[in-house]
Amino acid sequence: MSADRSKGGRPEARTSTGTAIPTDPAELERAILEQRAKVAATVDELVERARPREVLRRALADARRRLHEATHTPDGALRVERVSAIAAAGVVLIAGVVWLRRRNR
Repeated sequence: MSADRSKGGRPEARTSTGTAIPTDPAELERAILEQRAKVAATVDELVERARPREVLRRALADARRRLHEATHTPDGALRVERVSAIAAAGVVLIAGVVWLRRRNR
């Protein structure tokens, strides 16, 4: 008999991942409980990732990382020319908002 056949001569049932499905009821129940625990852990992880607070935390961490990469060299030195350009753009933006508000009074 081939290795993939059960005692009855029929092909052994397999999961989608190729592992054999136990024929003993106690082993089958244990396997089901293990799978249930894995699925529950996966669902919990997905729920955690989808929480608005977690999404915001990841977005802020990414923005901080990108700002640091844009304003610092790989060895950690400050890129003064980029920081100056960002500061100048901020000053121009604020001056433009102030000018528009005063003009509309």
